[in-house]
Amino acid sequence: MTIQPQTIAISRTDSLGDVVLTLPIAGLIKKKFPNCKIFFIGKKYTESLIRSSEFVDSFLDVDEILKEPNLLKIHQINTIIHIFPNIRLAKVAYQIGIKNRIGTSHRFFHWLYCNKLVNFSRKKSNLHESELNLKLLKPILGEINLSKSDLVPFYGLEHIVPQKEGNSIKKIIIFHPKSKGSARDWDLSNYIQLSQALDSEKYTIYITGTVAEKEILHATMPDFFQKIQAQDVMGKFDLKQFIDFIACADALVACSTGPLHIAAALGKAAIGIYPNLKPMHAGRWAPVGKNAIAISSKNDCKACELPQDCLCMKMISYQN
Repeated sequence: MTIQPQTIAISRTDSLGDVVLTLPIAGLIKKKFPNCKIFFIGKKYTESLIRSSEFVDSFLDVDEILKEPNLLKIHQINTIIHIFPNIRLAKVAYQIGIKNRIGTSHRFFHWLYCNKLVNFSRKKSNLHESELNLKLLKPILGEINLSKSDLVPFYGLEHIVPQKEGNSIKKIIIFHPKSKGSARDWDLSNYIQLSQALDSEKYTIYITGTVAEKEILHATMPDFFQKIQAQDVMGKFDLKQFIDFIACADALVACSTGPLHIAAALGKAAIGIYPNLKPMHAGRWAPVGKNAIAISSKNDCKACELPQDCLCMKMISYQN
């Protein structure tokens, strides 16, 4: 018998890209139970993204919950789905008596703190991350036979309307060259060559990223900003502003990183560059969207196990 949730918490307490690929869970639950109230537990810095989904009723900061567990009681949450395993949060949900506690059976602490275990392993699976997330809905929705492309309507970001300034007919392309170390980066020379190959009469290119990432670019290639034909807006936006900026763009080029997945969810031409190495490969982390594509080397690359010498990424030129 499946669960009949009234107030449910979806927990994904890691990075932006992971959160994006989890948002369809809220949409699918809302489709089945439109009156169910959905809370999304995440890190504070992901709040603007989570609140942007029309399928999420409220955001809860995981750090605040760990400090004050009664927050979950106050909201009368009767079901929690641990999409990303978090031992401290799993223990809190158990201790305060949440009725339905769902988690993967492949985490030992879920055997202690969850009462609805789903048997699957992310590590050994060939499925995409968004498809793996669906497995944790089994106690609520039963078996789900959807592919990652079927999930596109369930992001809940369609209401974000681009607010372009001026009357320029140029297409806006975003280059997001760094990933905070969460992925293998595409060589900076390729971004330079791609910018020079694009017709400046037709395209305006912007470089995005954090202040810290900008410092890394300066250290890695001191003349990068002199060579690339693009406007530097690194460190100019908070997350909400960045989401709105991506909504105004026509395309985004990046490695496997949060902004790439945001662009895909917004229906943009999201072009992801990936190494041919599990578990970082496109099969697991490709952007999911109606205009999203993933590019990777077709050759196996043994050296990819050495982060500083990723031949797979070096084999991908801007002409791909």
